[in-house]
Amino acid sequence: MKRILIILTLAIAATAWQACIPRYTLNGASIDYNVYKTISFGEFPIRAALVYPPLQSMFENRMTDMIAQQTRLRVIDGNNADLRMEGEITKYQLSPQAVGEDAYASQTRLTITVKIKYINNKNQSLSKDLSFSAYRDFSSSELLVDVQDELCNQICKDLSDLIFNATLGDW
Repeated sequence: MKRILIILTLAIAATAWQACIPRYTLNGASIDYNVYKTISFGEFPIRAALVYPPLQSMFENRMTDMIAQQTRLRVIDGNNADLRMEGEITKYQLSPQAVGEDAYASQTRLTITVKIKYINNKNQSLSKDLSFSAYRDFSSSELLVDVQDELCNQICKDLSDLIFNATLGDW
């Protein structure tokens, strides 16, 4: 009898211990996949004064890839998705940052700003209009054409992270 009581106590303790283990997702997404199954993206045209043509596809591809890799949402075309993101690239700007003793800039900053409209077709109260900026500095001794692709890739990654966290991550 004592043996059965010990086994029963251990079984209850093991069950209770298992129930108390927290579950975490490492991608930061807070999506109810029972409600949300699809997402679509509109184009993100460049509306900035200074235009770097590959930036639009670079940004759109980065966003689509991130959603595909970090969520179970299916990316579809059209406006009938459960979630939709659309917007525009509003700023592509170079500005001097650090001035050397010769009065010339030793660092230049490339800043990209994106306005985004996040549309939640299942719950309109969760829809948002947001703006995000990210930048990278580079040495003024380098030509922009030599570092532009790498800088834009890094900035697009930063922007995608910010947008993901503010919309699907619900931070």
